[in-house]
Amino acid sequence: MNSKNFNTEGWSLFLDRDGVINKRLVGDYVKKTEEFVFLDGVLEAIATLSTKFNRIFIVTNQQGIGKGLMTEKDLKQVHDSMEKEIVEHAGKIDRIYYCPYLKEENHVNRKPNPGMGMQARADFLDVILNKSVIVGDSASDMLFGRNLGMITALVGDKNEVIEESLYDLRFENLKAFTTFIK
Repeated sequence: MNSKNFNTEGWSLFLDRDGVINKRLVGDYVKKTEEFVFLDGVLEAIATLSTKFNRIFIVTNQQGIGKGLMTEKDLKQVHDSMEKEIVEHAGKIDRIYYCPYLKEENHVNRKPNPGMGMQARADFLDVILNKSVIVGDSASDMLFGRNLGMITALVGDKNEVIEESLYDLRFENLKAFTTFIK
């Protein structure tokens, strides 16, 4: 697949959060706004992507809530601050979906399970899952996309070994993905 044959008109974009939009806190969770740091070029990338995709969603596992390390109110403050900055830089996010459950619970909304994607489709009738892209930095993100029939784009250099069969595209970061889409 190359950018010349990838027309995003009418498409939806699903973005993982930690490691794609903001710096991942290894061994920890972003629990408050002061801990949330945008990765280089992300605000500009989301602004550009907002002109290319019909819908943009964030889908994020947030088991720090399930572990009692933060509350849903804490997460809402982080997301409100993040979204405010994205909008101030001419970007848009149609909705943020998150799963507070622990990995062991295998909740339908916890990636790689398809729940958050199915919820986006239910909430926005113009979302067509096989005309969607997931950009993430983990096997869980790529499996989420595969489970929903999406194009999968892996970003980052996480130490996790990810089978090549799980992703369609690979980029250094969200900015590089955006350059591909242009």
